Amino acid sequence: MVNFWLDFILIAVIIVGITATMGVILNWFGVNIFGRKNSNEFTIQSDKSIAGFKKVGGKKLT
Repeated sequence: MVNFWLDFILIAVIIVGITATMGVILNWFGVNIFGRKNSNEFTIQSDKSIAGFKKVGGKKLT
């Protein structure tokens, strides 16, 4: 009976380890190969166009 539980725990650890390793590897592929290189393109352009605006509204600091 001890051998059964030893084998069961060993196989469970191997399966969980392989699954976790595959998740890390596939995440790396997703980020580095299929990920968008210019993910901040629109926010950067928006910040550039707003840069020269005069601040209006809100409370006046005295």
